[in-house]
Amino acid sequence: MPIANPAATAPYATRAEETRGRLFAEAESATRTPFQRDRDRIIHSGAFRRLKYKTQVFVYHEGDNYRTRLSHSLEVAQVARSVARVLGLDEDLAETLALAHDLGHTPFGHAGETALDRCMEGFGGFDHNAQTLRIVTKLERRYARFDGLNLTWETLEGLVKHNGPVVTPKRGIAALPRALAEYAETQDLELSTYAGPEAQVAALADDIAYNNHDIDDGLRAGLFEIEDLMALPLVGDAFRGVLDEFPGLETTRVIHEAVRRLIGAMVDDLLAETRRRLADARPASAADVRAMDRPLVGFGATMREHNAALKTFLMQRMYRHYRVNRSMSKAQRIVADLFALLHREPDLLPPEWQEGCDGAGGLKTSRRVCDFIAGMTDRFAIEEHRRLFDLHDSRA
Repeated sequence: MPIANPAATAPYATRAEETRGRLFAEAESATRTPFQRDRDRIIHSGAFRRLKYKTQVFVYHEGDNYRTRLSHSLEVAQVARSVARVLGLDEDLAETLALAHDLGHTPFGHAGETALDRCMEGFGGFDHNAQTLRIVTKLERRYARFDGLNLTWETLEGLVKHNGPVVTPKRGIAALPRALAEYAETQDLELSTYAGPEAQVAALADDIAYNNHDIDDGLRAGLFEIEDLMALPLVGDAFRGVLDEFPGLETTRVIHEAVRRLIGAMVDDLLAETRRRLADARPASAADVRAMDRPLVGFGATMREHNAALKTFLMQRMYRHYRVNRSMSKAQRIVADLFALLHREPDLLPPEWQEGCDGAGGLKTSRRVCDFIAGMTDRFAIEEHRRLFDLHDSRA
């Protein structure tokens, strides 16, 4: 019998002792719950370590003070664990999902993903959520008895469905990213239902973390100023409140205090709205949460409007800023160049990555090259591009 998590007190929490188990049977740990064990496997994985040098918004060499995928994942995990604790959910599962949710991201963030998806057109495409599943079920090769990390059903389900059902009346399994459609033949993750409550908490924690910390990074980078935020609902109020309460406070402290207050406001709203939905739905188990016709965890209507306004601002003033555009344009060319060359000449791949290829331009070769590039850090991709395309670089 798996160890229970005594902190999971809500009737609708996912029960560690009732886990549906792992694809490959293993003896239970004597000291850790199944979800604690999943978390530890993720932390010790190569894919998790590489997040340190993968872009959140800014390419790693632009400065050490900006978020990377690793620091972002840790911030998401902190918010997710705190919210899960208040709601009586399994904190370990929420933390596990938060730590793992970005494992499938390419180098250079969404720019790299867009470029790799274009390269894979005609070969099954590329999707970072499906790549996360591929990493934890296949590409991590650490254990003697199986490929992947052999995570629990609940963790895999949460990784795949944290944004909601992936199979709908308008989208069948055949329309899913290839990695996800293929895995569905191996294990049923109930793709047409919502995920459990811990996965829903992790998804909203992701929103809270990246929206607020992108404000911090955008201001730090000089892409916009505090004055530009004043017209935004909620955000402007937070900054005005700090400036009124602490006149003359240095700018870095103003930013941190305002962002801290914003995170608190969003968490409070999330808890209040989720409790309202709980009172309406009265789920008696995690299975009841999955069977609902809408998410259990969410923001109230006003906060959703505030959040949408902030996302629109960040899209216009940060993600599409010409300085970011220039960096991302270069990043996309690096990814496209690497894919084209390695797909055409797979013998340039390291020996272990040549395994499973089916020759120049082949379908299997495309996926091996895709996996190789998707796993790169920003700096490795830049260096690999230099090694392969700079005629004056003598490194192999």
